[in-house]
Amino acid sequence: MSQKTTVHAEDGKQELTITRVFDLPLELLFKAYTDAEIIAQWMGTKVLKLENKNHGGYRFETADAQGNVVFRANGTIHEFSPNQKIIRTFEMENTPFATQLEFLEFESLSENTSKINIHILYKSVALRNQILQLPFAQGINIAHNRLQDIVQKLK
Repeated sequence: MSQKTTVHAEDGKQELTITRVFDLPLELLFKAYTDAEIIAQWMGTKVLKLENKNHGGYRFETADAQGNVVFRANGTIHEFSPNQKIIRTFEMENTPFATQLEFLEFESLSENTSKINIHILYKSVALRNQILQLPFAQGINIAHNRLQDIVQKLK
């Protein structure tokens, strides 16, 4: 089965691009990235902080079945333009991975379809390649499929 979310990484560059078309109106796709309850559902994480504004911030935390924290991430929202774009940093806490810079752009394709383009810049080519060694593309596809299923019910 082909993956609906594509991850494009050019050799020798410290960046990658993630693209996905959703069967959702633009407003609902944007809401999926900015509403704490929806984020918690499709990302499978607890949203500890979410300040959707210029110079805002966020913090996510995921725990296993026993309540042990297995993942924490945080960042600063540098630019927030409703239904258009979010520019933010993303840091995975307690990992060897450096903070990355993310440009999320939202685009309406029709009344009921929209697209997200995520451009991520890493500190180095080696770090970007390290991330790609993880099941990164598979994970983002699973998450985006959940996003589509969860938010589809809000239509």
